[in-house]
Amino acid sequence: MIPGVDNDSVVYLNGEYVRLGDARVSVLDRGFIFGDGIYEVVPCYHGKPFLMDKHLARLTRSLAAIRLDAGRDAQAWQRLMLDTLQRSGQRGDCIIYLQVTRGVAKREHGFPAHSQATVFCMVSPLKRPDAHKRDDGMSAVSMVDERWLHCEIKSVSLLGNVLSKQYATDAGVDEVLQFRDGNLSEGSSCNIWVVKDGVLRAPVRDHHILEGIRYGFLVSLAERLGIPFEARAISQEEVAQADELMLSSATKEVLPITRFDGKPVGSGKPGAVYARLRAAYDAAIESL
Repeated sequence: MIPGVDNDSVVYLNGEYVRLGDARVSVLDRGFIFGDGIYEVVPCYHGKPFLMDKHLARLTRSLAAIRLDAGRDAQAWQRLMLDTLQRSGQRGDCIIYLQVTRGVAKREHGFPAHSQATVFCMVSPLKRPDAHKRDDGMSAVSMVDERWLHCEIKSVSLLGNVLSKQYATDAGVDEVLQFRDGNLSEGSSCNIWVVKDGVLRAPVRDHHILEGIRYGFLVSLAERLGIPFEARAISQEEVAQADELMLSSATKEVLPITRFDGKPVGSGKPGAVYARLRAAYDAAIESL
């Protein structure tokens, strides 16, 4: 039994639907041994996937980036995820989690000559951000980004992210803002946004950050709302002097950061740009 989860929930594993509590993977699976695999997380509201096409496109990019051919195209991945969602019985807010590894093989660092990809998919309830986080904001501290240089790949090798999240926990705050060579990269598992004089800014989408699906979505919302946007290098000093800070991710949606490195961000309350983006985000969810 796995504590804290529904062990009776139905999951997909390598061609079969089984109880989560009965799902088993070999200890020689390269995902377990090397973290040799990728994953994707699709939020669903009222049982309907949100921005599924964007998630499928990123899944395809991640698989190509690690040269893993799992023998499925985007349409096949979508059918698998939707079938798992249907079988799960989840009809409210939930997330579809898909993981693909290079499969089971002898423990050698190079790619195996022959292996069958391990494919796992499950659906879990999604607890949306509560009113306190939406209306009062979150706290964050800065830290040096020490992760590898392919953060654009949604890899299951997440030790760096785990350690950065624990850094926040140890500091008694909600999140970290990571900096590489003095410039903002991202949070432990979220994109970071900076507002100054009404202009929305974010780091350039390159190998230093994961291109969160919310990144492109928030840029499109800003354009629709007439909010100026810039993608460029953002120094730690600029972050410290921001009028507003925000974070975004599949499960956190978009949330304000109102305290950074022990000091208030701007007025210390969620700002006007956040309020407009939050309202537009909620409207998009309700339109599903």
